[in-house]
Amino acid sequence: MEPGPSDRRNEGEKGSVALTGATGFIGGVIAERLTGSGWRVKALVRSAPKAKKLNRLGVELVPGDLEDTEALRSLLAGVQAVVHCAGTVRGIDSEDFSRVNVAGTERIASLAANMNTPPLFVSLSSLAAREPQLSYYAASKREGEVVLNPFAGAMSLTILRPPAVYGPGDREMLPLLLLMMRRGIAPVLGSAEARFSMLYVDDLASAIEQSLIAGSGGRGVFELHDGRVGGYTWSAVVELAARERGKPVRRIAFPRGLLHGLGVVSHHWSRLTGTAPMLTPGKVRELTHADWVCDNAEVSRALDWLPQVEFAEGLRRTLAWEQATRQGTET
Repeated sequence: MEPGPSDRRNEGEKGSVALTGATGFIGGVIAERLTGSGWRVKALVRSAPKAKKLNRLGVELVPGDLEDTEALRSLLAGVQAVVHCAGTVRGIDSEDFSRVNVAGTERIASLAANMNTPPLFVSLSSLAAREPQLSYYAASKREGEVVLNPFAGAMSLTILRPPAVYGPGDREMLPLLLLMMRRGIAPVLGSAEARFSMLYVDDLASAIEQSLIAGSGGRGVFELHDGRVGGYTWSAVVELAARERGKPVRRIAFPRGLLHGLGVVSHHWSRLTGTAPMLTPGKVRELTHADWVCDNAEVSRALDWLPQVEFAEGLRRTLAWEQATRQGTET
């Protein structure tokens, strides 16, 4: 049998990794981490213009998407590992999410499991999968885990469930909230007592690499966070933001009822315009859920991984990147 990635590492040689979602925020950081560490990366890409960074990193590009079986076969040819992080985070109905998060996951896993030498398979899920009743997105991430179960006997399978992931380059809701705090306004979404974990994107990328290194020793489903036991409250986040800003930050409460109303309006507007909404009633249920706290014990033990960036430092890096980007745009 051909040696897996962890065996190759022990021999002083890194393996070849197939990567999905490489043109996205998290996937791009993973690609940079792996190529920088000496892994050979092949990436599935739908849009050549979005793959400029991957070209600079020396990533081998495979045109196609998760619905293209031949493209997936080309992507998987000759690799010892798969890092599947492609996913849909915006949508109006369940089909919008399940097309990629469930069917796409099942398709690439089935092809990988039926290879002559099945690769190590690392799938990026979400902590939302822990509460599938909250939203179409959460349900699709749980179902995306379930469809992988039949293939666990054929190949080594690692599933990671990160909480809210943030860092330079992210354009979703969390960075918007952080930028508002920098300007002195702190939106408090739902209950001020809700607790949640967070994870800096570089630490997620390092956990992905550690999954490859661990090989079959990393089988399982793992939650992971930035090392803050018990997570954060909105009060803790605002306090850290004020400390970074050097000035007080004003809190503005957004009760769950108000957020739900905004979500309903956004949902209907998206149906009229054919756009993918950021805020929906399901997203509101996710944002206002009382407990999004992770436990690092199992993932640290299985993958020999520990996070390096707590929120104060991650916030500093993210805001510095945003400021530099804005100044570059203005000039």
